[in-house]
Amino acid sequence: MSGVQILEVAEGEGDQRLDRWFRRRFAHVSQGRIEKMCRKGEIRVDGARAKPATRLEAGQRVRVPPLPEPEAVAAAKPVRPKVSDADARMMRDAVLWMDDYVIALNKPAGLPTQGGSGQGGRHVDGLADALTFGREEKPRLVHRLDKDTSGVLLMARSREIAKALTDAIRHRETRKIYWALVAGVPTPYLGEIKYGLVKASGHGKGGEGEKMRCVHPADVASTEGAKRAHTLYATLYRVASRAAWVAMEPVTGRTHQLRAHMAEIGHPIIGDGKYGGSGQENLGDGWGAQLGGIISKKLHLHARSITFLHPVTRAPMTVTAPLPPHMAQSWETFGWTEDLAADDPFEALH
Repeated sequence: MSGVQILEVAEGEGDQRLDRWFRRRFAHVSQGRIEKMCRKGEIRVDGARAKPATRLEAGQRVRVPPLPEPEAVAAAKPVRPKVSDADARMMRDAVLWMDDYVIALNKPAGLPTQGGSGQGGRHVDGLADALTFGREEKPRLVHRLDKDTSGVLLMARSREIAKALTDAIRHRETRKIYWALVAGVPTPYLGEIKYGLVKASGHGKGGEGEKMRCVHPADVASTEGAKRAHTLYATLYRVASRAAWVAMEPVTGRTHQLRAHMAEIGHPIIGDGKYGGSGQENLGDGWGAQLGGIISKKLHLHARSITFLHPVTRAPMTVTAPLPPHMAQSWETFGWTEDLAADDPFEALH
């Protein structure tokens, strides 16, 4: 067991979360232990209590409590499972584009971005060892997609590039366009949704099943925990009044934003069991917003493209992901092809 240490945040280590800084300094200490030490006030920044998400600046002093020796942790820690050949192949097949700095994946629907309860190591972050391509360092996540959402996911091949991409996303210097199949036909065909979002606790004993509740824009300021959210949408094609192909651009990046916003205006995304309503018959509000017939019951939400400035060359980049199999089948059923959509359906709103 080590003693108490006071460590200074070095130049180049600033503007990152306390827990990430801690894990890089003490890789053998688990995230759970870091969070516990923060809760108990054992980890402090410049003498003050701090949260795992506290952002550090160069020159600050971090109090590090006594820690177990790495050898003791390694002896008690199970060996990290090796990525199977099948999963490694799946991850490499998902690569849409890459260079020395960035990897863009077409994340399969059903594969979590990061681990959670019951996920084990089978998530993008846990399988990223398959994407080293000869380097020692595995690529890092810079943003997330919901488990059942497919599409473009960027990963950085170094810590510096991860910081640059994360900053670009935080400062809204990237554009993401999503495609969805929704129940009913949104009108007007081109519009925006500005409902705020606040967490509504789930039904499980640990808060599982948590979802977001929409709040009228006029009530956001007076609703505790609510955050403003802004989505652009464009109705591209429709199937009579039953369903529509919709493009969406999240101006803000809130949890479940697109799913909650579309449900709030009465057009839940097909296959969305969380926000799809509770009626048995689907007229825009069926359970999971199902269309029936041969249309898949999986979530029909896809991150179609992301546009960003390359963090090194500063050249504008757009990466586009083809539809996942279950959505491609639905598109074929309705006689739609991917090339029918404009590259930028929101040109009139920008």
